[in-house]
Amino acid sequence: MKTIVPMVLLVLMVAQSPSQAADLNGAWTIDTTSCGQVFTKENNKLAFKPDADMHAGGLIVHGKQITGTFQKCTVKSLRDDGANAKVIASCSDGVSVSDIAFEVTFSGDNRITLSSKEPVPVEMRYVRCPL
Repeated sequence: MKTIVPMVLLVLMVAQSPSQAADLNGAWTIDTTSCGQVFTKENNKLAFKPDADMHAGGLIVHGKQITGTFQKCTVKSLRDDGANAKVIASCSDGVSVSDIAFEVTFSGDNRITLSSKEPVPVEMRYVRCPL
């Protein structure tokens, strides 16, 4: 389950239309109080702290690339329905690569909900970190 959540987040962040994709760039986690424990900036680039997965974990979105603490995804296709976006992304956990389908729901400024029906139903809420 821990592997599924970061992948879902990554894919969802990148799945927005070009105008929304820029809004998704940045660092995302489940709780803004965890931002300092999960993310850092190295050479003016966002990065995970070494023990990020021991805290809330999260995602870093940069264009169509989404990086979690355990996997990396590249958006292959998306369908933007306004408040929701359906995404298919190619994700790798370092051992295998698979296509994953997700839905991203915008639930306010700097807040999204990511959901997936397979391989198990998952729904996670995320907030953007003010880094």
